[in-house]
Amino acid sequence: MADVLELEDLAVDCVIGDLPEERVREQRLTLNVALEIDLARAAASDDLADTVDYAALAAKIRDGLRAAKCRLVERAADLVCRLCLEDARVKRASVSVRKSGCVPGLGAAVARLSRSSR
Repeated sequence: MADVLELEDLAVDCVIGDLPEERVREQRLTLNVALEIDLARAAASDDLADTVDYAALAAKIRDGLRAAKCRLVERAADLVCRLCLEDARVKRASVSVRKSGCVPGLGAAVARLSRSSR
């Protein structure tokens, strides 16, 4: 399948990190999400019902990450993949989660994961 729907630079403020001081404050994550999905029906119909509503998905991702309070960016990326795959039309979800400013002298820590519906 060659069709991909992408959400780029999704900002999520949530508790993320393993250090005690990280467990009591929100930090900003930046996500990129790529969904392998057949977009032919949506392209032909021009109807939101025939594709993934990316505004609703963005809200679902934000809510999920805020509730999860993950310690690791790896766990956050896996959670986002699983949330995306809840839509049966999504065949594969690829996610990158970027946490900036977590280590002095390091631009960011990034976890990239791909999961399929099978």
